[in-house]
This record gives sequence, C-alpha cells and structure tokens, in this order.
Amino acid sequence: MRILVLGHGKTGKLVADVAHERGHGVHVLDAKENPNAAALTPPFVTGFDVVIDFTTPEAVIPNLRACLATGARVVVGTTGWYEKLADMRSLAERKEAGLLYGTNYSIGTQVMFQAAAVLAKGLAKAGYTFTVDETHHVTKLDAPSGTAISLQKALGGVDAPITSHREGDAIGLHTLTATSKGDRIVLTHEAFSRRAFADGAVRAAEWLSTRKGCYDFKDIFSEL
Repeated sequence: MRILVLGHGKTGKLVADVAHERGHGVHVLDAKENPNAAALTPPFVTGFDVVIDFTTPEAVIPNLRACLATGARVVVGTTGWYEKLADMRSLAERKEAGLLYGTNYSIGTQVMFQAAAVLAKGLAKAGYTFTVDETHHVTKLDAPSGTAISLQKALGGVDAPITSHREGDAIGLHTLTATSKGDRIVLTHEAFSRRAFADGAVRAAEWLSTRKGCYDFKDIFSEL
C-alpha cells in the first residue's frame, strides 16, 4: 500500500518505520508542510491507499475534513477531538470514506479495557471505589489522556475519578485501582515504547484499506 503519515513527532516517525518494515510505501508530512491542511489537496490525497494521523487536536479536524472529502481511508491516533466525532462520522458516510479512530492502538491496552469492564461488573455492588491514574510525557497536549477516558468509560458508568500526571518523557502509564475496606485490586498497563501504538496503527490501516464507514479501534482490534 501507499500510506500517508500526517505528523512527524515521535509516534509519527515510528509509524512510518513500522509501515516500511511491513512493506508499504510511506510519505510523511510534518506540521510545517501542512498548515491548516493546505497540502491535502484531492489530487495529492487520492494518491494514497490510507492516511494515518498522529498530529494534534488542533490539526486533526482540518486534516480529516480534507481527507474524508476525497473518500479517503483515514486512521486517527490523535486524541482530544472527539467532540467533533459525530460531524466526522457523518462526513465519512456522505463521501463513502473510511474512518477508524481510537484512544490507544496498543492491543495490550485494549485487553486492559476488557479486564476493567469485568472488574467493574464484579465489584461495583460489593462496596469498592474506583480511581484511574495516568502519567504521560510533559509535552502531551490533552489531559486526561484519551486512554484514561476510555478506561473510565469501560467501567460502564461506575464512578472513577481520573488523576493526570505529566512527567519527563513517560510513554504512558495507566492504573485502575479498586479499593474496599478489606482489600485492593490494581490493574496497570505501562508502555515501555511507542512501538505497540505504531504497530497497531499500521495494522489498523491495513484493515481499513478495503472498507468504508466509521469504526472504533476497540471494536475491531481482535480482527487484526
């Protein structure tokens, strides 16, 4: 495939590397080359099979509008834009495009969400209280993280306040704690590198390349 990677940050660079390793042609656009999605003209975008966006909450919506309008397949790893999800879903459907989004493209994290749902179902009526803690690098723009919000939502309505920390170059640490008067259960996912995110995003792009519609990564990751 020909893959267009939007964003040349740490994760975007690794996405490009993983895509190369998996035999795909890759073109990368950084922010300076694509102000307000100016580079994403229809002739340019249609030259690619899939677009992968790891940019910023400010850049992702113009990027999505430009790409989806051409009927492109777009995988979005950027978070902090979901208030516009309904609009982007509608655009994808009107243009018969493909949109796949997710707060975290790590398979391990997705399984953690499933485990969290089991914990909540089993413990919510047994006197347990829940909390979510997340730690990321100091340059992460959104707080709480999209992953922490997804972890909270996985609890199915159980109250679980989120505490966010921004420290050094932390890749991503998410902890769910369930505490009662007699014991405590701790569920933790710690990312040692961004490799898991990049690998999941590229596999998601391969999956989306032959599909139309709007998908959440948590609903399709087991198919990869």
